[in-house]
Amino acid sequence: MSVISNFPAAHRHREAPVGVSAARKVGFRSAVASVPFQDDIFRHSQSALSCSRKGAKYPSVQMTFVDERVARGRNMTMPSRILAYDLVQGALVRGSSIADKSIPDTPTAVLVHGILGSRKNWGTFARRLAQAFPTWQFLLVDLRCHGDSASTSKKGPHTVAAAALDVLKLVAQLRITPRVLVGHSFGGKVVLSMVEQAAKPLARPVRVWVLDATPGKVRPGGDGEDHPQELISFLSRMPKEVSSKRDVLDALIKEGFSKDVAQWVVTNLRRTSPPVSVSPSFSWVFDLKGIAEMYRSYEETNLWNIVEDVPRGVHMNFLKAERSLHRWALEDLQRIHAAEDLAADEGGGVQMHVLEDAGHWVHADNPDGLFRILSSSFQGIKT
Repeated sequence: MSVISNFPAAHRHREAPVGVSAARKVGFRSAVASVPFQDDIFRHSQSALSCSRKGAKYPSVQMTFVDERVARGRNMTMPSRILAYDLVQGALVRGSSIADKSIPDTPTAVLVHGILGSRKNWGTFARRLAQAFPTWQFLLVDLRCHGDSASTSKKGPHTVAAAALDVLKLVAQLRITPRVLVGHSFGGKVVLSMVEQAAKPLARPVRVWVLDATPGKVRPGGDGEDHPQELISFLSRMPKEVSSKRDVLDALIKEGFSKDVAQWVVTNLRRTSPPVSVSPSFSWVFDLKGIAEMYRSYEETNLWNIVEDVPRGVHMNFLKAERSLHRWALEDLQRIHAAEDLAADEGGGVQMHVLEDAGHWVHADNPDGLFRILSSSFQGIKT
């Protein structure tokens, strides 16, 4: 297994999240010395090659999942600055088509995190998939305003559609033709928007997984549950630089947020002082103002049209967590089941799944169950 990253230097001096045990140390095949990682935080790896920054402006140009039509004639010599990413490759992947056009197209899945998350949220799960399906590769991205992508300048508005277009531009740059798109929560709407914006017809069938999110209205959970809008508001009142992750963790819990959410939030703190400093300091890696705008867009974006009129070659899967943070209204379930019947009649595909024994953080709460459900998308595909 190998990992290609376009932001290798940005991962230095990172620490394991407070209250979370360190992951097993694993070395990477890389152009530099192999360095272990902890808690899905990728450190040094080789710089991936990419093309020119010049690209079409939204919304006048549709991107495509077909690499040949968008990558021809581009200069693949500079690290990508569209989005920060890691490309986790199975042991049987032969090199990388990023740098060598003669290498056959590798079946690729794109994994997209939720609001206030980052690509490292998917790290452990992606490595597990790469081990089970060694001919596949898995592209993990930091969306705009999140993680290492927060350091790349992005023009507003910061919306679901803009975030989706960023990912489309990245896969075009990398000459990748995704076969599977997986998005959690906010990322679920991002992958739906990717399908909506992609040029039709698609070159190959694409399986889309929307994890614990609906295409339309966002319905937060009840009292006593974590509300993203309240979390964003609370974080906006905190200092931009802090001296202790533990203090932030305690403040979040005192404010009423769950310990799991508090531990997840502090993974967005990066040490800014030297490791040997007597007075440590940490700063947030995200652009909170941009994220607030993205979350408003998430609440307002309606993508039922792409679900109820599924493009040919697309199979959509919706996964509801048994203990979902969001309320799945009866209307949502009825519309998805109606879309299942309509898609089947027209040769398309829409399917509903329920992940038992899981809350909203499906890949952390029940990774085994999620792995079993998603595995069908990686089996029986000719590589």
